Amino acid sequence: MPKRQSGNKKVKQSNFAKLSIFQPNKYKFKKTCPLSAKGAPEIDYKNIKLLKKYISENGKILPSRITNVSQKKQRELSLSIKRARNLALI
Repeated sequence: MPKRQSGNKKVKQSNFAKLSIFQPNKYKFKKTCPLSAKGAPEIDYKNIKLLKKYISENGKILPSRITNVSQKKQRELSLSIKRARNLALI
């Protein structure tokens, strides 16, 4: 019986897999806040069209990691959404 060769095949690794946790990260993604930019709409409880963009289908407030809103603007946004809910605007 002939002997089988062992699997000495080289596996290709992506550049991302080769990174060590101690190497500087080249893959930084800069997120900009859509509500802090120049010409951005003002956050107000009366602006229902803007508030609906940051609410899920179930009526929950979307987290800032999904919407890329800064911490300061996220607090203002959640307060405005809660006020609009209280006044039955949403």
